[in-house]
Order: sequence, then structure tokens, then C-alpha cells
Amino acid sequence: MTYDVSAIRAQFPALAAGTAHFDGPGGTQTPLPVIEAVTDALSRPLSNRGRLLAGERNADGIVVGARRAMADLLGAAPSGIVFGRSATQLVYDLSRTLATEWSPGDEVVVTRLDHDSNIRPWIQAAERVGATVRWADFDPATGELSPDHIRAALSDRTRLVAVTAASNLIGTRPPVAEISRLVHDAGALLHVDGVHRTAHSAVDVERLGADFFVCSPYKFLGPHHGVLAARPELLETLRPDKLLPSSDTVPERFEYGTLPYELLAGTRAAVDFLAGLDTDASGTRRERLTASFAAIEEHEGALRARLDGGLSALGGTTVHSRAADRTPTTLLTFPGRSTTAAYRFLAERGIHAPSGSFYAVEASRRLGLGDTGGLRVGLAPYSDGEDVDRLLTGLSEFLRS
Repeated sequence: MTYDVSAIRAQFPALAAGTAHFDGPGGTQTPLPVIEAVTDALSRPLSNRGRLLAGERNADGIVVGARRAMADLLGAAPSGIVFGRSATQLVYDLSRTLATEWSPGDEVVVTRLDHDSNIRPWIQAAERVGATVRWADFDPATGELSPDHIRAALSDRTRLVAVTAASNLIGTRPPVAEISRLVHDAGALLHVDGVHRTAHSAVDVERLGADFFVCSPYKFLGPHHGVLAARPELLETLRPDKLLPSSDTVPERFEYGTLPYELLAGTRAAVDFLAGLDTDASGTRRERLTASFAAIEEHEGALRARLDGGLSALGGTTVHSRAADRTPTTLLTFPGRSTTAAYRFLAERGIHAPSGSFYAVEASRRLGLGDTGGLRVGLAPYSDGEDVDRLLTGLSEFLRS
């Protein structure tokens, strides 16, 4: 395993500005191959998909290539990959479609740990058809969401459970595979928000047991749009609203209007870039991705340990990310001090660690932080030890100020 963070950082033009980025959970910086792929797609002939003219073939090749790349990244079938404007948009579309089969007395389960995009669409869809919403809690002392939390919310009327694969606020990674078995034993579907998880570890939607899995390429070095993965045979059973002349085949049935070809070209490039981060890896793209994510986890894990050690030595800091299994994302507060003030203090020193609840408002409230949240520190594949040391120095200076 070879992971050369200096060589990786050299591929990110934005890093030349000198900012130490800890804002990856909100969106990562973009490597050159992705930028070049977007530019190349827009520089060549491009039109609606087809097989006759160059522009048609280019568009078709981009879409097919992007589906295959995302399938390799997620362990899914290319024909089960749906593209949309954002993960939020895809969840709203899916919730409205699934709700057409719900009726009063049916139940939907959401969790206090999730981003609001995996909560509010399901609540609103349930309300429209008279279905009941049940809440699964998590332990605010540990940050853990266990299978028991989900089991307590299940019944024989449960139709769907929505759960995160990793909290974008505190990093907790619930045991999704165990939760999936409970959900399926109850005869329900499982919708997994994988937006934060996909950036930090290898994903296999089949092993996770996710019926639906959403993610966002801009969280893992790619462009801004959303991706939904599901079994093609499951998608075949769903009838979303669509325009009469638009394709009724899966997955195009769920994609509205002309796809953003240049962004899909960038997404394929992002997956290929990720597959090459472990320079010793070989084999299929899926195999190289698995090896590269193992290297990413080792790299980010070492930096997280460095960060955790530095934070424990600071004093005056409360760490809310405590789960045994979590991503390298840490939520901090400072008793008697404003995290917004800390964010501004760090920003003046070229360190980007934002403050807020980051749309995980239910989790923030459950942690006792209201809608304010805290200072979120997120590591990314291009983070290095110097970044972490700059952050710790900046926090030390803030706490003394």
C-alpha cells in the first residue's frame, strides 16, 4: 500500500491558495483530472444522446461511462444508477413515488441522527397520505445509533426505514447491515443516506442491504449532482411521474430532462482518481477502489488520531464525536465561547472549519446544541499533518484570546 499525500495534494489547484481545508463534509476540493474531464466534455461536440453524430455519441458515452464508474464505486449494477440534481432532490422524488403505495396506518421510520434530507422528505410524503412517522433515537452521550434503536420503532405496519450510513455532523457510522436485516425481517424497505459515508470508506450496497442508497459526487472530489443506487428490478416496480415522450426504461425513467453531461464526465474522472490513490493497487477498477479506500481510511485515521490527541491536550473543548465507529469528522464546542467566533478566528488564519448544524438539525438538538450546532472539523484524502497542526495551533490561540 502506497499513499503519497504530497503527490495527491499537487493534483488540487485550489490548495495552492494556502487554505487548510476542514470543510470536506460540506464538499471537497477538485483535482485536476476532474476539472480536465469537465472541460474536455464541453470542448468536444455534445448534443442529446444518440449513436449517429459525434455529439450524440459523446453524450451517450459520457452517461454510460459515468453509470459504470458509479456502479464500481458502490458495488451496484450500472442499470440501477440514477442521476439527479442533488441527493436531496433524489430523495424527494423517491419519497413521493413510494408514498403512492402507502395508506393511513402505514408507518415510516426516520432517525434523530440523520441529515434533514433523509428526514423531511419522508415526513412530508407520509403526511400527505396519512401514514404515521415513527422516530428512532440515538444515544447523545456516545453518538451511537444501534439496531435496538431501530427495532424499537419497527412494527408490522412499517413500510420504509430511512437511516444514515454516516452522520455528517458527528461522523457516527451505524451498523447498517445489521439494521437492514431487522428492516427486511419486518417486511420494509431500507433507504440509506450514504452522502457522508461514500467519501471515506468503500461501499457495497448489496452487503449493506440498502434497497436505496444516495450519495453526492462533490463530497468525494467530483462535481455537484446526486446519485441514487438501487436494484434495477426494484426500480422496475416503481412508477414515478414523468413526461409522456421521455424514456420509460430503467434507470432513465427517474431522470428528468437532459442530464448534465459535463458533470457526469467529471464524476467518472473522480472515481478513476480515487481508484488510483493507492499507487500499488492493481486489478479491476472496483478492486483498485477497494484498495484505495483502505489506504484513505488508514491515512485519515492517522490524522484523526493526531487531531484527537491534540484536542485532548487543549482543554476548554468539548468533543461530541464519540462513536466507536465513525468517519474522520469531529464536532466541537467550547463552553462559554461561540463556535461562530472560532470559525471566524480560524478563517482569518487561512483555516476553514465551519460552524453550524449543517442540516442535521435533529441531531444537533438531540445533542443539546439547539439549532446552532458546533465547529465541524472534517478530514479529506488531501488533508495532511501540517493542516492538522495549523488547526490545533489556531484553536489554541482562539482559546487563549
